[in-house]
Amino acid sequence: MNGEMRKVRRRILVIALSLSTLIASACGTLVGAGAGAAGGAAVGAATNNDVGKSALIGAGVGALGGAIYDIAR
Repeated sequence: MNGEMRKVRRRILVIALSLSTLIASACGTLVGAGAGAAGGAAVGAATNNDVGKSALIGAGVGALGGAIYDIAR
């Protein structure tokens, strides 16, 4: 195997590992955003506030929490 082929394989390996990491971290972020949105909407409905605004705030906080959790784990 020549040197050029080794470089190509190494690049493919790095790209594949990078994509796997991104997919794994996105999973927790999406779950956190969904849970946050549901929780925010529930709090907004319970307090007679704007449900949509509460859901957006909850989604943002949940996504941030999910991303931090994925980085830490």
